[in-house]
Amino acid sequence: MSLPFLQRRGSGGEIRNLASVSSSLLPAFGTIFDDGYLNLRKYVIAPYDRRYRLWQTFLVALVVYSAWASPFELAFQRSVRSLSPVDLVVDAFFAADIILTFFVAYLDASTYLLVDDHKKIAIRYVKKLHFAMDLASTVPIQQIYQIMSDKSHKTEVFGFLNMLRLWRLRRVSELFTRLEKDIRISYSATRFCKLICVTLFAIHFAGCMYFWLAVHHKTPENTWIGMQVQDFKNGSNLHGYTYSMYWSIVTLTTVGYGDLHAVNTTEKVFNILYMLFNIGLTAYIIGNMTNLVVHSTVRTFAMRDAFNKILQYASKNRLPEGLKEQMLAHLQLKFKTAELQQEEVLQDLPKAIRSSIAQHLFHDVVEKAYLFKGVSDDFITQLVSEMKAEYYPPKVDIILQNEMPTDFYILVSGSVDVLIYKNGTEQFLFKLEPGGLAGEIGVMFNIPQPFTIRCKRLSQVIRVNHQHFKQMVQPFSDDGKAIISNFIKYMKDLNGVLPKELPYVTELLDELNPEHLAQNEGTQDEDDPYKEGITGNSNPLSSSTPIRVNIHGYHPNENKMGNKTAHKLILLPDSIEDLFKVAEKKFGERGSKILMGDGSEVEELGALRESDELYIV
Repeated sequence: MSLPFLQRRGSGGEIRNLASVSSSLLPAFGTIFDDGYLNLRKYVIAPYDRRYRLWQTFLVALVVYSAWASPFELAFQRSVRSLSPVDLVVDAFFAADIILTFFVAYLDASTYLLVDDHKKIAIRYVKKLHFAMDLASTVPIQQIYQIMSDKSHKTEVFGFLNMLRLWRLRRVSELFTRLEKDIRISYSATRFCKLICVTLFAIHFAGCMYFWLAVHHKTPENTWIGMQVQDFKNGSNLHGYTYSMYWSIVTLTTVGYGDLHAVNTTEKVFNILYMLFNIGLTAYIIGNMTNLVVHSTVRTFAMRDAFNKILQYASKNRLPEGLKEQMLAHLQLKFKTAELQQEEVLQDLPKAIRSSIAQHLFHDVVEKAYLFKGVSDDFITQLVSEMKAEYYPPKVDIILQNEMPTDFYILVSGSVDVLIYKNGTEQFLFKLEPGGLAGEIGVMFNIPQPFTIRCKRLSQVIRVNHQHFKQMVQPFSDDGKAIISNFIKYMKDLNGVLPKELPYVTELLDELNPEHLAQNEGTQDEDDPYKEGITGNSNPLSSSTPIRVNIHGYHPNENKMGNKTAHKLILLPDSIEDLFKVAEKKFGERGSKILMGDGSEVEELGALRESDELYIV
């Protein structure tokens, strides 16, 4: 037997492990394996071969005919002779499939390798029930039935043996199972088609059995159809089949018009069994359809429920209309972008895959941001590995002015406005385009966010955590210097916007200039004691959080509020001696004591907190 799509084993005679394991995954993904991927023994067919799959699909079409013809020929015996040639052809195809099965490799359940040994394939197939049933359903029962019907009247048993062909229906079930796992085909459409097929077969089978019961009853006129149609045995098969389908559908749908009904005991018993079956079939159909509908609308129900909760919350707390609209817009966008973010899917993936996805999506964006120009690729790779995208609708605030810094953002797409609240009104400063950073000023200086960042249109951003960012910079000292240099240069290039709105930023920028960075690794300039005092904590990327304090050059009991140079905002140095040096540089006099506003003397800088008022006397 020459088959053009049989695959051959290579010179080594081995089965490739990788190919075999990959083949075991094919049913779940609906992927077709090409011949070149498998290396099987001569005259052995790969079970996932594209042409073998087409052959199996062709047999399913023949199964549909068998499922219709078998009950029909049992009930309407006069149609047997006209359908006999078609039955012989169909049986011949299934006989060929039995022979072909002896050449199909199978997947070993313990090793997940394809077994291509002819002897093992044959033994496995013969020992299974499938072989006996395949053989029995392929025997030409109809021809035997016709021969026996000419010599004996007791031929009903052969008619029921012909029903063995319904065993082939398992192929339809296997096809639907494979289609349900195929991601290229709609799951809902597949389930819907399956439910229709099950219902149509149940109606057809029950209708044929109704007619068979009437034909074989001892008094045909005392049957469900005999009371309506005289001499129905010799009437048209189409006429009888129409009556049978009508009563079967009426019974299945529990309509019960009363024009057709069970008359004798046998019909009543069959009706009881059929209606009990209908209860289970109806529950199966309703359950599946409900599941499909709920699955497609569950997100809509969840969104509407969330909207109602927000409206109730805003109403009870009397929130402003603008704030309520922001809440609703953000929630609506969350549901719309859920398919893009796929948080549930990503959570189930290994960390390496999630990191690779983040690198693919955000590496170029982070690399082009002004803060990370000139830094090493290793630093960007580690920083990007944990990033996630967030979406914001128009007119929604990303950062509020004066909130404490926890994150800063890199704009991937869209546009945002930088605003400042001054003199009771909001003032527009400038606009950020894709690749821009928002919130980095508060993070770098460890101060409350100086600006409000508001979306101008639908925007996608990636969040950079404050603490994670600092931890990442620790082992990359050169990259840290480059980041600070980029940040200072950017701040000074903003045409005086920042110094004008934030007076204290001018002093911080003067202290954090690129020339000071080189002193972190070398000796400090003894002539400039202030440099010595700020090298530890003035670095925005330092591992310890810098503390800002106000220093005064007079006693706390004196009143010098009118003097603008009487106090300075500085970053707290490492020691008291360094603090005295800083004060001497600022006020021109060297103090000997550090007092608090209540007159208590400071002996340890570690006891100080953010924004403390210190008096150097």
